[in-house]
Amino acid sequence: MQPPTDFAGKPLTKNKHLMHWVEEMARMTKPDHIVWCDGSEEERHRLTEEAVSKGILMPLNAQQLPGCYLHRSNPNDVARVEQLTFICTPTKADAGPTNNWMAPDEAYKKLGQLFDGSMKGRTMYVVPYVMGPVGSHHSKIGVELTDSIYVVLNMRIMTRMGRAALNMLGESNDFNRGVHSTLDCNPDRRFICHFPQDNTIWSVGSGYGGNVLLGKKCLALRIGSYLGRNEGWLAEHMLILGVESPEGEVTYVAAAFPSACGKTNFAMMIPPPRFKGWKITTVGDDIAWMRVGEDGKLYAINPEFGYFGVAPGTNMKSNPNAMKTVSHDTIFTNVALTKDNGVWWEGMDGETPEELTDWTGKPWKKGSTEKASHPNARFTSPATNNPVLSKFYDDPQGVPISAIIFGGRRATTVPLVMQAFNWMIGVFYGATLGSETTAAAAGKVGVVRRDPMAMLPFCGYDMGTYFAHWLSMQAKIVQLPKIFLVNWFRKDKDGKFLWPGYGENMRVLKWVVDRARLRVGGQETPFGWVPKAGDLDLSGLDIPHERVDEATHIDLDEWQTELESIGEFFQTLGPTLPKALELHRELCLERLKILRDARKKHHSRHPHA
Repeated sequence: MQPPTDFAGKPLTKNKHLMHWVEEMARMTKPDHIVWCDGSEEERHRLTEEAVSKGILMPLNAQQLPGCYLHRSNPNDVARVEQLTFICTPTKADAGPTNNWMAPDEAYKKLGQLFDGSMKGRTMYVVPYVMGPVGSHHSKIGVELTDSIYVVLNMRIMTRMGRAALNMLGESNDFNRGVHSTLDCNPDRRFICHFPQDNTIWSVGSGYGGNVLLGKKCLALRIGSYLGRNEGWLAEHMLILGVESPEGEVTYVAAAFPSACGKTNFAMMIPPPRFKGWKITTVGDDIAWMRVGEDGKLYAINPEFGYFGVAPGTNMKSNPNAMKTVSHDTIFTNVALTKDNGVWWEGMDGETPEELTDWTGKPWKKGSTEKASHPNARFTSPATNNPVLSKFYDDPQGVPISAIIFGGRRATTVPLVMQAFNWMIGVFYGATLGSETTAAAAGKVGVVRRDPMAMLPFCGYDMGTYFAHWLSMQAKIVQLPKIFLVNWFRKDKDGKFLWPGYGENMRVLKWVVDRARLRVGGQETPFGWVPKAGDLDLSGLDIPHERVDEATHIDLDEWQTELESIGEFFQTLGPTLPKALELHRELCLERLKILRDARKKHHSRHPHA
């Protein structure tokens, strides 16, 4: 193969390993043309024009939404497909019981047959990209081969894409090899396969971002977590934010929440008026790569360069900074279209329009039982659009993490905030994280679905071994971040939320920061420290103290049920579950037994107490 050139004819790379691999994949997929992407503005303009001419993108109202476009995906291709996502390791035990497994030879053969000639009549785009700041030792390089302009334009937003990646790669053979073809979007021919030992990802039959933007969940988490275990770091499904005090002191926090728990909202939170002078800045809203620095602290980077967020439910109350972020230079996917070529989704501010064009392109009228926007409709926006972007978002060293937060959606049991006594118990918090099913999910309402570290769909190897890796990190980190559990979603007996959430979560975050900096006390419970009366700043918050007390209460009977449920979950993970986690669960049960027995004795002696 001749060394590739950009659109202007300038050479891009002489890397023989890369050129040989591209040539090999082209022989398999048989594209009509091969285009190497350089990440330039001219290229973006040219590809956008082509995407518009082919109906892949639709220009939106240039006055309302400058530089914004709408994409409608195939209606059968609107979300990640966990059942068709495979970890292809030499043995099933390597992938573990929580992942779908396929033997590497079988996967290469099966997908190779689908890839054979899959790009005939199409263009293969070679998309080199960096996950993380260019030049950082935290960062990883990937190359995605795709037949989708939509993928190219989204990868341009989500990663540092083009010539910078090729320059960073140089002559090295150390890059992730990703191949993607949309085929005909037939769900029966849809597979997303990860080969951790080969640092390779093959994706066929889908055009949806989570399945085809291979730098995101595929490399940043599934392959990334495997690389992290081997290389001694953590690849996590976590936001990263900075909390800046009026005096200019900045504390960095990483937080993991399962889906539908307000992760992006928390990452871009605006503090309430009571916290005048305080600022929240966003380093990342979805993924954190964390390594131990030379000073023994844990440092995190956001490997992404943009946001691939859920549109429905985003509004000026839930996330005003996200609304500003998507106001220009954004690709919207599967949202509704207004009469004047604006966008609309369920949960948006203002009145619902009388008439819209729904996410499938059909007319829609107010009052319809069908949703106008798909529940998983997305926006892809550059991080630089975010008005509260941290000035360290592109720092090659990353930011030092002082606290790690785990949080799920629980109507009972889990208090508003609780701090782990130590790193091991903090890992237990993360390992047992869960959210309750809602009416929208299949099955019973209120059943706890465990999502350890919010990584259940994204861990690229055995989950028990993953927990052991987390525990082992304690030996490397000199200054351990404090670990917390939060729950904004606890309800009273009438089913109403006890805590207002959104920007008011700043009050909890302030306690977390003060605990991380050893500035405030805590009340000891059997499971961790909670705020003492008066520790949470509730000034200016119009809710009774009784509701806050209820939100922070530890109910011994509920925790008995919780620990039994955790035991059932642990049994599903098999023999690799670290013994320390099971022993801690048993110790908690013993503590509960002592406390409950003492309570019974007290009641028998003082029946009217």
